[in-house]
Amino acid sequence: MADRGLVALDLVPPELIVPRLRVAGAVFAVVGVVAGLLISPYVGVALGAALVATAGFAVVSGGRRRVWIDHGVVSRRGSFRVRRVNLSDATKVEVLVRVARVSQVLIRVGDSSGDVTVGVAMYTTDGGRELQPIALRAVADGLASSPLASALALSSVLVTQLRAEAREAGLSERPLYRAIDVVRTSGRAPATVLTDAEVAALTD
Repeated sequence: MADRGLVALDLVPPELIVPRLRVAGAVFAVVGVVAGLLISPYVGVALGAALVATAGFAVVSGGRRRVWIDHGVVSRRGSFRVRRVNLSDATKVEVLVRVARVSQVLIRVGDSSGDVTVGVAMYTTDGGRELQPIALRAVADGLASSPLASALALSSVLVTQLRAEAREAGLSERPLYRAIDVVRTSGRAPATVLTDAEVAALTD
């Protein structure tokens, strides 16, 4: 098992999100101008300022948010703090699935200090986006160092996912996509945690 250094775990890099937030800020400014023309200048200024301030905060916080793993320690930086979990010391390892128009597969790891959630895949009806292979490998290696059965099972799932990606297998052959199908066909809540048995079955 390789001892990997810092690897980014951003499923959608902030570099792709921030420009869209800036566009939203420009749109909000236009909304303020239109409101000023149609209603009153005071309403336009107040509305425009509020919307632009909201967009500005989103740009700043969105640019700061990062998820990474460094020698088995997963870190997530939010707007105000960084939360870390050493995978070898984790007391909780879960696979969280959210089924919607854009469905998501996330890994939630935690210890006594709190949880860190990492998005590993998102899918639509005709495609999707998965965490980069080097990132999946780093997480799989980190999970393999844990004594938890749930961590070892998930590590195996990620390794199987990497093999499927390497041979360019279809979505139905990829364990992370199968996780979406498990929830979709079970009729459970659209946001749910897979059982240990369901996680283990993803490699079948």
